[in-house]
Formats: sequence, C-alpha cells, structure tokens
Amino acid sequence: MKTPIYLDYQATTPVDPRVLETMLPYFNETFGNAASRSHAFGWTAEKAIDRARAQVASLIGASPKEIVWTSGSTEAINLAMKGVAEMYGSKGKHIITTQPEHKAVLDTGHHLEKHGFEVTYVKPDTNGRISVESIASAMREDTILVAVMWANNEVGTVNPIREIGTLCHERGVLFFTDATQAVGKIPVDVVADNIDLLCLSAHKIYGPKGVGALYVRRRNPRVRLVAQMDGGGHERGMRSGTLNVPGIVGLGAACEVSEQDMQKDAEHSRSLRDHFEKRVFAALDHTHINGDAEHRLPHCSNLSFSYVEGESLIMGIKDLAVSSGSACTSASLEPSHVLQSMEVGDELAHSSIRFGFGRFTTREEVDFAADQVIEAVTRLRELSPLYEMVQEGIDLSKIQWQAEH
Repeated sequence: MKTPIYLDYQATTPVDPRVLETMLPYFNETFGNAASRSHAFGWTAEKAIDRARAQVASLIGASPKEIVWTSGSTEAINLAMKGVAEMYGSKGKHIITTQPEHKAVLDTGHHLEKHGFEVTYVKPDTNGRISVESIASAMREDTILVAVMWANNEVGTVNPIREIGTLCHERGVLFFTDATQAVGKIPVDVVADNIDLLCLSAHKIYGPKGVGALYVRRRNPRVRLVAQMDGGGHERGMRSGTLNVPGIVGLGAACEVSEQDMQKDAEHSRSLRDHFEKRVFAALDHTHINGDAEHRLPHCSNLSFSYVEGESLIMGIKDLAVSSGSACTSASLEPSHVLQSMEVGDELAHSSIRFGFGRFTTREEVDFAADQVIEAVTRLRELSPLYEMVQEGIDLSKIQWQAEH
C-alpha cells in the first residue's frame, strides 16, 4: 500500500480519470477562445462551454443561463456578496451570515463592514448547526442578504438550508449559500431549496483546481449583481475575463459524474467513515466527534482526542494526509474559529483532527489509518501527566478550581 494515505478530501480531491480524459483535447487540439465568434475554433470552444453550463445546472436543478463561471468559490463568494451589497445597498445596509462560515465569507463580510454595511454573525449550536429561528431573530427591515453555508468544511455539519431559504423568500431577503462542500456529495436543488445565489468549486468534486461557478437566480426573484471585474463583458457582464475552457469542461464533466455517482459515492464514504470511527472509539476513550452526528456530510469525520495536542498527533501520523482544520487557515496557530463558535474548549479544539474519505479511498487504507491514529494517541497519552491523573481517578476540574482560587 502506497503512503502517505490521503484523507483530506474536504481540502481537495484528485481529478477523476473520466474528467481528465474529457479535458485533455481542449489544451492542444480544440484550443479556441470561447469568445472568438468568427471561426470554428471559437465555435467549438463555445459549444463545449455551453455543454458544461448545462452539466453544472443539471446537478443543482438550475437553468444553464443561471450559471456564471469563476475561478472558484472564493471569487464566487466575493461576486455574490459584494455584488448584492452594491446593487441593493440603497434598500438596506444589513447582511446576515454565521460565525462558522468559511473565511472567504467572513473576510468579505468584514470588507463590507468597512464600506458602510452592518453584518450580523449568527452563532451556531454546539453541533455547529444554524437554526432557522436564529436567522429569523437576526432579520431586520433593512436586511438585504442572508449568507449561510450549506455544509461546514471542517466538521461537516449540514444546515437546514431549505427552511432558511423559505424564511428568506417569505421576508423578501436574498439568500446565498456557500455549497462548496455540499454540491456533488448530497442532493442540491436550488428551486426546491429556495436558493438565490450558490457557489461551487470543481476541485472539491474530482475536477480541476482554479475553476468554479456561481448560480444566480433569473426569476422569482431575478437577482442582479454589480460586477467585481471589469473588462470584456463576459458572462452577461457579471464576470469579465477569458474563459478557462479546459477547466470549465472539467467542471462540467465532474458535475455529470457526481450526479451519476452521488448515491454510490455517499454510501462508500459513509461506510468507510463509520468503520473508521467505530475502530477508533472502540480503542480510545476520551475521544469526541465534533459536529452534528445526525446532520453530517457522509465523508467527513472531525475528532478531538483529549490529552493530545493536535499538531503533535499530526506529526505522529505522518503517513496520513489529514488536517487540523481548513486548508485555507492551516498556517494559523489559533484554534479553529469553527470549533470556537461551537464553544468547543481550547484543549479539545487544539486536539481536533479532520479526516476526509472519498471516491478513491479503500477499506485497507482506512484500517491502516485507524491503526496509526490509535497507536499515536496511545503513545502521546503515555507522555501526558494529565491523562495519567485521569486514569488514576483524579478529578482535574477540582484541581483547576483550586488553582484558580
């Protein structure tokens, strides 16, 4: 078995061979610019773009005309939030989002605060889930946008998106969801789920990096955006720039494969995740699942191991490619903002590891990973005086109280 074992499917996925095969001709054989309307090379590229637009739309229940190409979810998030704020700012200056959102949403919210908008950051429950009631209570007369992620990238918690979307439509507020982790993993239907804007990224669903899409509703209501990139007026004026034809073709193919294999992929990932957790919990006490055990993505497992420091554990399982949080914040020494918003204590937050299982993960790899984690946690706890005290039946909370008083 080849190592290291890749268990970080939330961060990125390998390109599926079926997707790569579809992309290859557009690098050197049919290499035209999709905006070249005067010759066959451009027409061929444009036809490929149209097909990809239809493939993406089909996966999320949209119309092809509602798909806008971007370089990925981060750009799509910026276009959605800033574009709405600039277009509808005369109607209101209040935006609602949530504390466990991806940094792309949070940082865009902070940017808008510097430009006269007020942003409310709704707190999740201890499982990382956002309630409809918390969104409703945060709404005001001047609220113009609600932005709630479909599924969390660190703990995998799935939010009640359809219910939140219904609330937003009843109140006449636009609803944007970062569905980067959800699309292709669980069913998404922008019409039934009352979505006005939605972002997705190819590299999370076995497509290439550097390409994504933004869904923009065209009717009931028709959503209008102020472009954030000026230029040739591509993408109906919403996103100028020469289209990445091979990447877009890859995104379309990845969406088509995901639509076909979604149930099979989900069952495969869920069975591996459950097997991994069963083995770990059987062997290790003081181990905790972060997130909502019921409302959770099938491929995600975020675990905290008491009396073990997360970075030490990652170093101890060097044959496993895992994460202690989001790939976008992996350079930070601070505890995960997601776990902090869930009020997971610093000790557990610092001991959390995110495991991600995917289309190409095998049972053999999962057993190897479980063995590695069990061995490393056991070894590190043998070096922990606190764990030794717990094993001897000493109440650490009393010691902490005495130290504080």
